[in-house]
Amino acid sequence: MAEGAAIPVVLQGLGPVGQAIGRAVLERPDLRIAAAVDPAHAGKTLAELLGPAAPPIPIVADAAKAYAAARGGAVLLATGSSFEAVLPQIERAVDAKLAVISTCEELAWPWLHAPEAADALDARAEAKDVAVLGVGVNPGFVLDRLPAFLAQVTGAVRHVRALRVVDAAGRREGLRRKVGFGLDEDAFLAAADEGEVGHVGLAESAALVAAGCGFEIDEYEDEIEPVVADEDVAGPPAVQRGQVVGARQVVRGFSEGAERVRLELEISVHAEDPRDEVEIEAQPPVRMVLKGGVAGELAAAWAVVNAVPAVLEMRGLVTVLDLPAGR
Repeated sequence: MAEGAAIPVVLQGLGPVGQAIGRAVLERPDLRIAAAVDPAHAGKTLAELLGPAAPPIPIVADAAKAYAAARGGAVLLATGSSFEAVLPQIERAVDAKLAVISTCEELAWPWLHAPEAADALDARAEAKDVAVLGVGVNPGFVLDRLPAFLAQVTGAVRHVRALRVVDAAGRREGLRRKVGFGLDEDAFLAAADEGEVGHVGLAESAALVAAGCGFEIDEYEDEIEPVVADEDVAGPPAVQRGQVVGARQVVRGFSEGAERVRLELEISVHAEDPRDEVEIEAQPPVRMVLKGGVAGELAAAWAVVNAVPAVLEMRGLVTVLDLPAGR
């Protein structure tokens, strides 16, 4: 790739978040879309999906040809939340000697649930001279990277509490389904037992917090409960009293029996006082509140896109803690 040339990227996965990533790429002159992959949209052009500002390149189902068009660049992967599910896609991109930057939540700290596979991916990426990164807003920023950044101005960290409240009323339908909107309480609890509702990645965020704040976690507790409407709301979307409107999750991380991290996440329709909060017990203590909270899909898209130049300089399986504080 010639010095000063735009970095070629492949868009892989063109759901709502993938499309937001594509539009963000179009706003950065140092990046160019070389190819796009999504079996659900194969046969269309990218301009048909993203608008006339996008190049009229065909969206394909087969990633191999797309990867060949982006030598020396990166794959921006937005295809799933499960590390196990997206790992074959990551491996194919790495084998094509492309960096991978993904919204996969479990990729934020894959050593938590799949340490051997994570180590193998790290070695594979090192051997191919590229890097792999999982990034986003949650995990990837609000509940993990941001607390770690704030801890740079404190002494030893005794405890971290972070809270994120998201109003899902204006968010995509898929997110509302993911948190059980419209179910009754029994159906919610049954779905939670099957892992069909709830946010993925909260425990990964707790692991990132611990690593970024200089301590280890040896035990995790993860709880989820429905958020139930206590009154009718005209909407949109309309809500009836007694209806499940979302989910509230708590992950607690312990070290030698003492709680060191507590992460709380509520995603619900018409949630009161949306915000992001971080509290660090240290000397000096730190508390920060972001009124309204960091935007979801759009901020996740920019987190992916803004990471591209830095990730091209890295090698192996890395985390958001390895990124520079600025762009």
